[in-house]
Order: sequence, then structure tokens, then C-alpha cells
Amino acid sequence: MLFLSLILKHTIAMKKLLIILLTFAALQLNAQDMVLYKQIVKELSSSRYQGRGYAKGGANKAGKYLEKEYLKAGADEVVCQPFTIDINTFPGKMKMWADGKRLTPGVDFSMREYSSGVYGTFPVYHVDTLNFDPEKMYADLARPEYAHCLVACEFWFTYRHHEAFSRLQTAESPNAGFLYTWPAPIKFYKAYGHRVVEKPIIWVTPEAIEGVKTVRLKVDHKFLKDYGLFNVIAKVEGRHHDSCYVFTAHYDHLGNLGRRIYYAGANDNASGTATIVTLAAYYAKHRPEYDMYFISFSGEDANLRGSEFFVNHPVVPLEQIKYLFNIDMIGDNNPVQYCEVSDEGMRGYALFEQINKEKSHFKNLNRGELAGNSDHYPFAQRHVPCIFLENQEGDAFQYYHTIFDDWDHAVFDSYEPVFRLVRDFVERY
Repeated sequence: MLFLSLILKHTIAMKKLLIILLTFAALQLNAQDMVLYKQIVKELSSSRYQGRGYAKGGANKAGKYLEKEYLKAGADEVVCQPFTIDINTFPGKMKMWADGKRLTPGVDFSMREYSSGVYGTFPVYHVDTLNFDPEKMYADLARPEYAHCLVACEFWFTYRHHEAFSRLQTAESPNAGFLYTWPAPIKFYKAYGHRVVEKPIIWVTPEAIEGVKTVRLKVDHKFLKDYGLFNVIAKVEGRHHDSCYVFTAHYDHLGNLGRRIYYAGANDNASGTATIVTLAAYYAKHRPEYDMYFISFSGEDANLRGSEFFVNHPVVPLEQIKYLFNIDMIGDNNPVQYCEVSDEGMRGYALFEQINKEKSHFKNLNRGELAGNSDHYPFAQRHVPCIFLENQEGDAFQYYHTIFDDWDHAVFDSYEPVFRLVRDFVERY
């Protein structure tokens, strides 16, 4: 009896030890995912890549880094898919003074993506938005004191009065350019940088330009024609090859605003890029039922150019995609997860919601209208089942497209719930 008792105690002890080891292993796996995730976010948002833009080759440097990371993660195959774009950039001088006061690029002002460069000292004409009269504005601008001036106005006001302000963009109008006010933190965009307009357009905070009579500018721009970029495509082979899942995230960002300022893009979109690399590592360790493709797109911030190129030159037939997940800006902490779903993707959305409710990954899912704002859209237009995940309105969201979207302001709360929700859906779909 004593011998049996000892065996029983030993068996119980071994079971407890096994449970502890399995629990520790599971925790280590999750911890390793987070470690890798943070490592990639920190690397991509470092000065080495200069905002992963185009003027200083940052996007392509980041792409080569990701190629190596996918191979380290255990991908069976990694290829780079080249394409070209035309894009306007600002890699040179970026200086502005308002009534002699030096303004800070990226904080007080930035350039409209399709703006030309500009040098000189200009009078400022402040539009009377309270008593707006287009004819009076045209008459004022014809006066000698406003010759070659910059027209200052709140951006959304010009948007609402587009017809009146479009006349000022013509060569016949005597104004030299525009100062569009935007509340701090000042933003920068690239989407429509495939062209350059004749008259410069500067975004500026209202505080920096209020009551200012003259502005001095020294701004360089460089238009890149047929600039070479590439998508990084990693594959983890499954047991079956007739269908596949696709995980996408763009790795490019806004690049530079002058020689010293760059947009790190920790949330947009180092966060999504790091997520799909860790998903690749997970499926390399847990061989999936179907082939898995992990596509890091470039050119997204230049109006979805990488994903548009891919859907016209797919490495796998689009009709073989069971479901596509586009992960963009999930480095935040809103407990409600925003998403957009294609028409064909709706047949899986009920399951997506059910899994989230069962596992409590997020407090809720907020499904918005499908929009052409990220790389899922070209696929949705071609009837691919897909879902777009973006964690909006958390602490990091305010820094979207500003110089403050950096490692110091990085937030990591949404990574693990996004990872688990996607993984759980693939297991059950």
C-alpha cells in the first residue's frame, strides 16, 4: 500500500509539473510574440528608416529588413514584388518665419503633399470668414499691398467654398500661394503626391499665423519620377494549396519633412507590420491547413499604390483567397475595435463577432462603412472576402500623421487581442 501511495503521489506531482511546464510554455509563447512585436515596431520607427518614406530610401530599407524578418520567422518563401510610382518629396530645406519668428516644421507647419517648393518673403491676406464675400476677396487681392501674397484661411472653410477658392489656384490670380490652418498637432499627407501644383500650399496652426502680416519661406521639394518600390510577400505553406488566407499591412510611411524631421509611424503602420510578422512566425510553428500569405505593402501612403499593383499582378489567384485581414494602426488601447468588411467578407463577419463575444478579445466591434482608406480596398473592389482592422480613438490615435507617432508614444494594448481574434477566426472559419 505504501508503494502504491508513493506511486500515486509521484504521478500527481508529475501531472502538476506538466501543467506548470505547459502553462509556462504558453506564457513564453505569448511573451515571445510581444517581444518580437515590440522589437519590430521599435526598429521600424527608428531614425535608420527616416519615416519609411521615399526621399531618403527609407521605405526600401525597411522592406529589406522585413524580408530578413520573415525568413527568420520561418517563412517557406519570401519574394519582393517591384513596382514604380511618381511621388513628390521634401528632403531639403524646410524653413518658415512668421513676422520674423522662426516656426518649427512638423509642429507649427507642414507642406501639402502636392505643393511645390517656395522661396521668398510674402504678405499675408487673411480671409474674412465671418463676412465672407468672394467678390470682395478678389478685389482685395488686386490691391498693390497684396501682390504676390499668401492667402490664409481655415482649411475646411476653403473646402466648403471650393468654387470660390479654386479661382485663386489659377495663374491669373495674383496670389502666390496658400496658408491653410489646421489645429495642432499639425498633420502631413502623401496620398496625392503623384503631382505638383504651381502655387505652394502650407499647412499651419492657427496660433502660428494669427495676425501675421508677412511670411518668409525657404522650402525645397523633389519630384521623384518612376521611383522603385516593392511589396514583401512571405508564404507559409499549408497542407492544402487550393485556397489560402492572406494577411496584409503596409510598411511605408510619410518619410521626411525637410532634412531633420521625419515621421516615425510607430502606430501607422509599424504596429500592423509587426503583427503580421508575428502571425507568420506563429503559423510557421503551427503548420496551417491552408497556405498563408503575409504581404507587407509599400506605397500605401501614396494612395494604395502597392496593393493596387498587387491585385493587378497577384502571386496567387484572388478567387483562391478564403479571407484577407488588413491590419493597419492597431497600436492603441481602445477596448472597442473598429473594422470594415467587404461585401463578400460579410459571410464570415457573424463568426468574427461571435468569437469576439465568446473570448472577450474586445469589449465590442464597431463596423464602419467600407472606404478606400487602406490596402483592403483594392481587394474588396475585386470581390475578395476581407476585413480591415484599425484601433481608432485610443490614446495613440491623436498622433496620426504627426511627428508624435513615434516609439515614445507607442501603445501596445491592442496587439494581443487582434492577434488572438484573427487566429481564432482562422481556426474556425
